[in-house]
Amino acid sequence: MIPGSNSLKSIFLSVSLISIFMLLISCNEKKHVLVPELKEFTEQDYINRGGYLVNSIGCHDCLSPKRMGERGPEAIEELMFSGYPSERVLPEISTDALQKGWMLMNEDLTAFVGPWGVSFAANLTSDDTGIGSWKLEQFKIALKKGKFKGLENGRELLPPMPWQNFANITDEDLKAIFYYLQSTKPVNNVVPATIPPSYLTGKNP
Repeated sequence: MIPGSNSLKSIFLSVSLISIFMLLISCNEKKHVLVPELKEFTEQDYINRGGYLVNSIGCHDCLSPKRMGERGPEAIEELMFSGYPSERVLPEISTDALQKGWMLMNEDLTAFVGPWGVSFAANLTSDDTGIGSWKLEQFKIALKKGKFKGLENGRELLPPMPWQNFANITDEDLKAIFYYLQSTKPVNNVVPATIPPSYLTGKNP
């Protein structure tokens, strides 16, 4: 046995223990990064988020009736999101323009004419003639799958609804938009049914 080997072992062990102890102290003294808690959205949070989304991505362009102002069409506040007004008469449709490959729209962008016929912007207010009686799942099917009235076996939504743009929207944002629209002022307005191409005679349907 090497003389003093036990002493050397004791010293080495003591130094090792002290090093480990100091390392632990050093780690504890480091500032911890605080991870913020994920806030659970309230219904009002969803409504606020939905309002931000709807008013940022141009939903008023087609869904809200307008009056002509000095700078062009201006959304009518009390009719926001109510779609094509049921009492409005369509202007004469230029079938000549359609035959030349044009698609048409009326003066406030709530009616579109094309190879599919004549389609109208929907009422998405909280009224029962809009989506007041809808469930979130219906709204999801309508926006993500482009199905009329949110029915799995419904026909595909027609222009001017760009449902393809919403196909990849997150469920949280879709929920926010739904909550916001459900919070809007109800507007009683039964939007006309789609007019098939066979009725495009060049006169008011």
